[in-house]
Order: sequence, then C-alpha cells, then structure tokens
Amino acid sequence: MDSKHYHVRPVPAEERNLGKWDMFATWFGANANNGTWYIGGIIAACGMIGGIWALLIASILSYIFLSFISFMGYKTGLSTTTLSRATFGIRGSIIPSMINFIMFMGWTAVNTFIAATSLSFIFHSFFGWPVYGQAGGNKGLIVGILIMSVLHILSIISGQKSVRIIERIGILLVIFFVLWEGIVVFRHVSLHELVNWVVPAKDRMQFGAAIDILAAFNLAWVTSAADFSRFAKTKTVSTVSSFWGALVGVVAFAAMGLSTAISIALTTGIYKPDNSDPSTVANELGLGTIAMIVIVLTSMTANAVNLQAAGSALNNIFSKISLRNALLISTIIATIFTFIPVINGDFLSVFTAFLDYIGMFLGPIIAIMIVDYFLLNKENYQRQNFEKNGGPFWFRGGYNFMVIALWVVGVLMYLYLSNVEFLKDTIGATFLVMVVIGAVYYALVKLMNRSGDK
Repeated sequence: MDSKHYHVRPVPAEERNLGKWDMFATWFGANANNGTWYIGGIIAACGMIGGIWALLIASILSYIFLSFISFMGYKTGLSTTTLSRATFGIRGSIIPSMINFIMFMGWTAVNTFIAATSLSFIFHSFFGWPVYGQAGGNKGLIVGILIMSVLHILSIISGQKSVRIIERIGILLVIFFVLWEGIVVFRHVSLHELVNWVVPAKDRMQFGAAIDILAAFNLAWVTSAADFSRFAKTKTVSTVSSFWGALVGVVAFAAMGLSTAISIALTTGIYKPDNSDPSTVANELGLGTIAMIVIVLTSMTANAVNLQAAGSALNNIFSKISLRNALLISTIIATIFTFIPVINGDFLSVFTAFLDYIGMFLGPIIAIMIVDYFLLNKENYQRQNFEKNGGPFWFRGGYNFMVIALWVVGVLMYLYLSNVEFLKDTIGATFLVMVVIGAVYYALVKLMNRSGDK
C-alpha cells in the first residue's frame, strides 16, 4: 500500500439502506448454499445426533463473534479488513486482507464447482454429455464453470440492486428446495433410522474434529461481517439480523446435507462424503433438472457475498482499484481457483485442506480484533486513525509486530492442538486457541500500557 493511499471511506448514514429482511436474507443466502450442504454430508461421519450437536455448538459460538464484528462495522462504517488496521497496523492489515481475499476466492470456487457439477447433470439430460465423475465428464464440468463465472460477472456489472434481487429470489427457491428435499428424504427413510444409523468405523469422525471443521466453515463469514453491517440501518439490524440469518441458514442447509448423506448411506449401504454434494444427492434421489437449476441459483446467492468480501479485501490492499473493478478481478481469479479440484481430481481432499487453512488463520485474527475493540481501545476507532501515517494505528513503520507475532503463535498453537486426541474427541482446537490468544493479547496490551505509564 502506497503511503498516499491509506484513505478510508466510512459508509455515511444516507447510504445505509439494509433493513432487517435485507440483512437476514444476505446471511441466510450466504449459508443456504452448496458448500453448507456439503459440510453437512461430511459431519454425517459423527452420526445424526453427534453431527447436529457439533453443528449447533460451533455455529452459535461462531455467529456470536459475527455479531461482534458486525457491531464494529455498524459503529465505524468500515469493512472488516479496514478495521484490522487497528490491530495489525495500517500496512500490517495486508495480512488479514490477503487471507480474506484468498479465502473468499476459495469459497467462490467451491460453490462454483458444485454448481458446475449440477450443470453437468443438466447437460447430460439435454445433450447426453457424460456427467462429472464419468469418462469424458470433465467437458460438462468445465463448460459449467465458465457459465457460472459469466453469470457472476453479469451480476456484478448490473450492480447492487440486482444482487439483492438475486438473493431474495434465491432464498425463496432455497426454502422450497429444502422442504422438497426433506419430503423426499423422509419418503425413503424414517427419522428413527436416521438417528440410529451407525457410522462405519473406518469413516467415523471425532466430535472435536467436527467442531473444528464447522468452526472453520462458519468463522469464514465472521471476517466479512462488517463489509455488510456498515450498510445496516440500525444496530439491531447489524447484529441480531446477521446472527439469525447466518444461523438459520447454516442449520437448515447443513442439517439437510447431513440427513441426505445418511439417507443415501442407508439405502445404498455405502457412506461416502464425496457423494454428499447436493448435485449428486439430488440425482440419487431422482429430483431432476429443476433441482439442479435451484442449486445453480443458490450458488449465485452465496457467491454474491463471497465476491463482495473478496473485493473489499482487495480494495483495502490496493486502494487505487475501485470496488467494482476489484469484484471483477476477484471473479476472474476465482474462476482459475475453481479448476484446482479438476486438475487434482479429488474434490473432498481439496475442500478439507481448504477448511484446515481457514481454521488455522482466522481464529486468532478474530479474537484479537474483538478484544481490542470491546475491551481495550474502542475510543481510538476514529476515521483519521485508520489512514494517518504516524497515528495510533501506525505502530512501527505501519506494522504492529507484536500482533503479527501473536497471530503466528496462534496458527502454530492450532497446528499442535488440532492433533491432540483429547481435544479431537471433545471441544476441538479452534475456540480454545481463540480464547487463549484473546487473553494473551489483552494481558500484553495492559502490561505495555502500564510500562508506558511508568
């Protein structure tokens, strides 16, 4: 970031136009998507009851943090990556910005890949092309990826209003699809059978490991919370609507992914997480082309949020780039990312590695930001401090090396604790690391302040 381009632009009151329904719809739509469905299929390895408990615990905790960051965005009018300047330093904020950018590129790619899989089924129905996973199936997948990328670009070019319309239509279709899917699932198996399904020993997932996977999945949204809450009309809209929209969306869609994965395991005798994506599930249950089209549309609603967050992060790194151009650049890069599992040939391994990356990097950043704002330095969160060379957020040369070092410690701590068997069986590593890093940060700042007073 050039020293001339630290300028920030808080969203003024007259541009804050998101009401309760808009904010709820944004976050519900963000979670009511293919990736959420897929994650539900993965945690089916904990069994029905274990998966639901892990889903509720990890999601509620994560979205409490989302409400905190949303409140910060509402009060300051700034994006999450810009807010990170207060802790990482004006130049140091490039670290969370780059992480956010790469992460949301990854999520866009995940949703695009699953939507393209749905399109390959549609191409099979209309043109007889092989579906993805069969010999020659890459043709339909690649065409699907390119179509999805063009649709994303068109939605960006057409502006925020069109994105909002897509989200509203998408939510109605998602609700319809979930209800439809639920009816079909319970025609095949009973609730009793779902609850009493025994996970094959070779596939069983430890409860704490599921908590970590779900935490990584949910915390990804926390780092984009302020990007949307800065447009909220009221404090309640920014916090309460965000919390409930995200929570209802993730529980509804992940629980359905969980149920359908177990349903297919019961009817086929095989549990395979790779078969838990909504396109494969819809095909297995015989839901047809309409279901595939709905899956494609839900991908667009989720990626509207992903691309907005990625664009905001890129905008914080390169202030000269307009937000619209940042969104277009993000879409092009996300398209390239989408071809990684095509080349790799194993979507599940790519997806799991991606979630590990998120869990390592995001927790410590979120913990430090929340502790700093709510417990230590709220009074310093004035516009001029976010752009002033030599101001309180300049630290040393624009970097807060203490926070950067603490963040690295948090990443290393996660890498170690995530392999501790007791934690893998119980609470996982993610939230424990967040508590520890937040407490250490609070203690270090208080100690430094006392030393300064003397």
